[in-house]
Amino acid sequence: MIFISQQVHCPNCGHLAERHHLQKEQLVRTQCNACDYLMITCTRSGKVIEAYAPGIFVGSAR
Repeated sequence: MIFISQQVHCPNCGHLAERHHLQKEQLVRTQCNACDYLMITCTRSGKVIEAYAPGIFVGSAR
């Protein structure tokens, strides 16, 4: 299993977050322990598999 880990800034709160590239599963998981942000995307299609971002509401994303 090829596993690449990076430190990135959280798109939700700006704190340092972790981005994990899971090559075998063809997924990228970004998670932030400071604000509980989570985004899992497919590397082939770019589609969001799972997402959780406290403080960002669907109605406010216009």
